[in-house]
Amino acid sequence: MRRSALSWILAGVAVGLGVARLVLLSADMGGPSRIAGVGVPESHPALATFETIMLALFAGIGALVASRRPRNPIGWLLLTTAVSFGVLLLSERLAWHGLLADRAVGDGVSRWLWLANWAWIPAVVPVFTFLPLLFPTGRPLSRRWGRVLWATTVAAGLLLAGYALAPGPLQNTPAVDNPFGAGRAATLMAGLGFALVAAAALASVASLALRFRRSHGVERQQIKWVWAAGALLVASFVVSSVVQGLVGEELSWAILLTGLLGVPAAVGVAVLRYRLYDIAVVINRTLVYGSLTAALALFYLASVLLLQLLLRPLTEQSSLAVAVSTLAVAGLFRPARRRIQELVDRRFYRKKYDAARALESFSARLRDEVDLDTLSAELRALLQDTVQPSHVSLWLRPSGE
Repeated sequence: MRRSALSWILAGVAVGLGVARLVLLSADMGGPSRIAGVGVPESHPALATFETIMLALFAGIGALVASRRPRNPIGWLLLTTAVSFGVLLLSERLAWHGLLADRAVGDGVSRWLWLANWAWIPAVVPVFTFLPLLFPTGRPLSRRWGRVLWATTVAAGLLLAGYALAPGPLQNTPAVDNPFGAGRAATLMAGLGFALVAAAALASVASLALRFRRSHGVERQQIKWVWAAGALLVASFVVSSVVQGLVGEELSWAILLTGLLGVPAAVGVAVLRYRLYDIAVVINRTLVYGSLTAALALFYLASVLLLQLLLRPLTEQSSLAVAVSTLAVAGLFRPARRRIQELVDRRFYRKKYDAARALESFSARLRDEVDLDTLSAELRALLQDTVQPSHVSLWLRPSGE
């Protein structure tokens, strides 16, 4: 009961931080866009409201999951993200509010900016590392993966300490120096921590893929939802990067927030109502086309570089290498997609793969078989192995009809 109450208190704190930030934003509207070399943080009312909605969704679903499954850390991870994101948004707004009042970077302003400089770490790291590593049981896949969990915790600590203590200008606000800068060792800690967290994120995704391969029943249905959310998040990253160069940062950030919204929604459905839908087709297409895109992109880059080296004695133009590589990628698309589809089916959808192989084998024998009794027996056996019906009946029309 105490844990349930604590989860809703944390959710209330997170939402309260977002609402307080909106109130300060309303009070600061109409002010200058830059003071003492510090630019105003993203402050469009519609975007700020959308950020508060995302924060409330993380907090609400996190509290709901934590209150019903208090021993499972998944809900608490969502709450950590919500509270940290709320701290980030409010500290940025408080710093700007102080700048408007004092027209100078004082101790209070620099400390709020210092807090915003590293508050993104406990907001982002749980989503990309701990959640896929622990979902859905709340425990690592094995003792070996438990070591990855501890290594991820250490990496997150190094990253946070590095950003909090690195001397010199703040990463998010270069016009302000870190008021708590310690020494160059902190800068090295930040770099090392970032590299380790990135490696931990890849390992966590690999853990979730391995867990999906070994799972069945309820757990498999739950992991499918998180895979779908991950696909949406990756797509939002790609689209937001393109939009940022064409339109601007505000729309790009809104698209990325939309992708992030899928994470708490998928976790809530997976943990509380996993039987709502079957999204196996979405997962299958995500695995196939995601792998296909990565493979073709690597092949394209490698072929362009190789052809440029080979053609350099003949011509200085790189357009020929680009054209040949483009044609090669176009020709490889269909066979590569078919091969990757077979690989995905064999690794993750074994029943479908075995059924397809059985049908291919039966079709090959069908061309040579002339005995109807043998053919009907093989057809019944095939249906029992692939479709697994409760009973099988075969009706053959008489030759005179």
